[in-house]
Amino acid sequence: MAGRALLFLDVDGTLLPSDGEMLDAKLVDWQEWQSHRNPRLARVDRAHGGRLLSLDCDLVWATAWMHDANEVIAPLLGLAPLPVADLPEAPLEDPVDALHWKTAALVAAAGGRRFVWLDDEISDIDSVWVGAHHEGAALLHRVDPTLGLTEADLTVVGDWMGSAE
Repeated sequence: MAGRALLFLDVDGTLLPSDGEMLDAKLVDWQEWQSHRNPRLARVDRAHGGRLLSLDCDLVWATAWMHDANEVIAPLLGLAPLPVADLPEAPLEDPVDALHWKTAALVAAAGGRRFVWLDDEISDIDSVWVGAHHEGAALLHRVDPTLGLTEADLTVVGDWMGSAE
């Protein structure tokens, strides 16, 4: 399917590095976490906004933050509000050796368009499933959650965008 590629963008562990700290979803006050009071917001690399905008793609939030990403994260990156992928409710615990809770929803949202998915929780299971269920080209790129999104990650995406046309 023609058209610009989509870039599905996660927040926790991707734009918001963990620096090795584990996030226990059962103990987090999500309303507090997904707000301007989040203590990890200082870790967001504000230069990523311009770099993401320079990619030849349409940016879409793909995060449990949902619309809160437009209120809290987008301004830090200098981004206008972005579309938000329609995702199912995030589980409190991610099952091991199972399809990620976002995968099927992102393939549906792509509707056959080329897409990149940047997330710290992508596994080989997701890559295989997308390969079997998505008509277009797709790059599922796992970001190291301790570092968050890096220039090297963005270079991989930029190179893929240039070669997948």
